[in-house]
Amino acid sequence: MEDYNLIGYEKYDNLVKRVFRVDDVTVGNQKDGFILRYRGHLLSEDSEAAYDQLSGALRPNDVTPLFRWEGDRHVILLVPGMPRPNPSNPRINLIMFILTLVSVLWTGAAYGLDQPLPAGIIPAALTLVQRGWPFAVALIAILGTHEFGHYLAGRYHGTHVTLPYFIPLPYPLSPFGTLGAFINMKEPPKNRKVLLDIGAAGPLAGLIVAIPVLLIGLSQSAVERLPNVVPAGMMYQMEGNSLLYLLSKFAVFGQLLPSPASFQGTVPMLYWLRYFFTGQPYPFGGMDVMLGSVAWAGWGGLLITGLNLIPAGQLDGGHMLYVLFGRKNAQRILPVILVAIVLLGFVWSGWWLWALLIFFLGRTYAEPLDQITGLDTRRKALAVIALVVFFLTFTPVPLTYIMR
Repeated sequence: MEDYNLIGYEKYDNLVKRVFRVDDVTVGNQKDGFILRYRGHLLSEDSEAAYDQLSGALRPNDVTPLFRWEGDRHVILLVPGMPRPNPSNPRINLIMFILTLVSVLWTGAAYGLDQPLPAGIIPAALTLVQRGWPFAVALIAILGTHEFGHYLAGRYHGTHVTLPYFIPLPYPLSPFGTLGAFINMKEPPKNRKVLLDIGAAGPLAGLIVAIPVLLIGLSQSAVERLPNVVPAGMMYQMEGNSLLYLLSKFAVFGQLLPSPASFQGTVPMLYWLRYFFTGQPYPFGGMDVMLGSVAWAGWGGLLITGLNLIPAGQLDGGHMLYVLFGRKNAQRILPVILVAIVLLGFVWSGWWLWALLIFFLGRTYAEPLDQITGLDTRRKALAVIALVVFFLTFTPVPLTYIMR
């Protein structure tokens, strides 16, 4: 391997020593991935300001500093090149959004399609739009607010992020007409503060929209009695419960739903614990809310929030776990999370797919350029709030199907 060109070494050395007390220096090469490695301690406790100063001084040389820990010492790595994200093509974002909008409109219309469509393409299309727009507007508002929360936080911090990519998947392949949406960070975040702000902004912003959507939808829905048995050839779908969903139903209807016809001699608290985590026993003959399309979108918003906040890998919850506890501790916690998800798969098989995805894709974390700068008190509180939201919105059994 050829060493990097070290012309200007003294210049780098002088710039680093403005912010750093150097104990030793190592010259790197292409295999090492760095030009120079400095070990020692920062001169100032304000590591964020030190990083900004050094990064700005090195920018004309097309060199990026990385701040790292090595035991109780600070490390500065000088690596060649600056992050240069490739430009995105907004036409792709627009096309995917339009396809998702059509898919969600169709799903919303199909949700309450109890009459045949009128003859003719235009009358049928207008009927679909008329029936599907409340659901489509509600769900797109939740998803869009979630993703633009990420996007605007990234832009605020000067981090290159893409516009949202919406993923269409029409009914009946998806009960929502979409697989959600995502954005890409096209460069590493500067530090853990920035990573936290970008990661937390999405689910918290989306939840602010999802809660009123759910409450409005529940107020438009009715509580009805469930059948004692499922008629032959019929199928019933029961949405799962998160703590926030249970509280929302209680706020609107004044009771915990679904309310069973009988607790069958079981202590109510034990019944609810079992039903919450297993979806069993099915409350035949009890009372439950029959969700309208807007309430269904609101419930979907809570589900999406909980899924995104699973504390693993590149998920929003993975960012929270990383910034609070560091990469090593996050990796130690990952097996516990995987085991819990696999166990949940015995009550809802969809969790096995999630376990597989997290196993292969959830072991990498967004690595900030500056890993020395920690979180301030406000951001620690924000990260804790995000993890609390996860426990409030997580749905152990998202969907239960009863059929004959």
